[in-house]
Amino acid sequence: MTTQHIPMFAQVNKYFDKAAAHLDHEPGLLAQIKACNSVYRMQFPLKRDDGTIEVINGWRAQHSVHRLPTKGGIRFAPNVDEDEVSALAALMTYKCALVDVPFGGAKGAVRIDKSKYSDGELERVTRRFTYELFAKNLIGPGTDVPAPDYGTGPREMGWIVDTYSTLAPGQIDALGCVTGKPVTLGGVRGRAQATGLGVYYALREACNYAEDMKPLGFATGVEGKTVVVQGLGNVGYWTAKFIQEAGGKLIALAEREGAIHSPNGLDVDKVMEHLKSTGSILGFEGSTDIRNTADALELECDVLVPAALENVITPANVDRIKAKIIVEGANGPVTADASEALLARGVLIIPDLYTNAGGVTVSYFEWVKNLSHMRFGRMEKRFQEHTNEKIISAAEELTGRKLSESARKFSTEAAGEEELVRSGLEETMVAAYTELRAIQKERNVDLRTAAFMNAIGKVAGSYTQRGIFP
Repeated sequence: MTTQHIPMFAQVNKYFDKAAAHLDHEPGLLAQIKACNSVYRMQFPLKRDDGTIEVINGWRAQHSVHRLPTKGGIRFAPNVDEDEVSALAALMTYKCALVDVPFGGAKGAVRIDKSKYSDGELERVTRRFTYELFAKNLIGPGTDVPAPDYGTGPREMGWIVDTYSTLAPGQIDALGCVTGKPVTLGGVRGRAQATGLGVYYALREACNYAEDMKPLGFATGVEGKTVVVQGLGNVGYWTAKFIQEAGGKLIALAEREGAIHSPNGLDVDKVMEHLKSTGSILGFEGSTDIRNTADALELECDVLVPAALENVITPANVDRIKAKIIVEGANGPVTADASEALLARGVLIIPDLYTNAGGVTVSYFEWVKNLSHMRFGRMEKRFQEHTNEKIISAAEELTGRKLSESARKFSTEAAGEEELVRSGLEETMVAAYTELRAIQKERNVDLRTAAFMNAIGKVAGSYTQRGIFP
């Protein structure tokens, strides 16, 4: 899909300025929060499989160091540039502050089209990029902690942690240098679905308030709402799956090659099976193909989830957007001008700053796990199960009634790592939405402005309490 090129950092700063106008912080402090602290650009050679040498471009931006380590993903994309990396680092600063994750914002990128490189070449690029970061002290459990982003995943994170551990022998907390790793390399259970689950929780929380649903003509809850999801990568797939499980009706799914539409609903897992067997979502039985994937954004629906790329809803197509709720699964899918137009029409926009914070929240849990050197639940799971068993046995003895085996198993089972991670993520998303909605109502602003106001206020508080050095 081709998106209109709009400088992304300028878009983020428009949102910042709109929110800052409602705050009383000193202008110089606001300027410091808004500025990108540093951007390191690198160029390094790659020896291709055919023996030729190619120069690869990469970046690491640290937007704010008001808290350390800084945190942010690494993306592999063919058109990425410094502006995009700086913008995404800024969003990470505000996102972490919004959900009370104690990191500063960062982002990294390598300009590369993964489809044109072998696995061996990609491994060499990843390891060399890691070395470049290490040489400049831009990676480490206490300084800067990368994670997966567009074009990267657990495999690349595994290469990064192995490279870092080799360069820093004997560092006891080395596994905490990166998150989103395979579980066998110190990853945390539940990380893969974390961002998508967070997007679902965001939609669920917004739909829980009858006062907010009534102007849209909706009942509360996700169940029964028609949904279009753009992007079936890690975020889009899990978002669609959780929405489907909650009773939402997926009427259209969009990918790069096009989209499929069915008013009767689509089963996302069956669509993914079709994608794996044919290489495309097009031609899925019982659906209609839409050759231009951007047209799926304009379908009649209750909820639209753009979960792929930035700048997909712009002044060029905003008047054709029919959804009443937009949940920003991707970073920056709606431009600032388009956002204003949608708000004027009464569309509820649940902003990326909040919706896709699930990834960094669970990355925080993984980082804590790596520093503690113990998986969540290991110390207390069996103790809690034995305690529950004693309580159930006592209740049976007092009442003279026995629970069935299935009821007993359900009642005595304690949470393991994945259950604890999900619980922590849900608590984070619920608490954050409660905060930003309260600001929205009190200050009579939209949710995005409320989210920025909340985040800026928290970052400003850090600077005020720490002081400015020197």
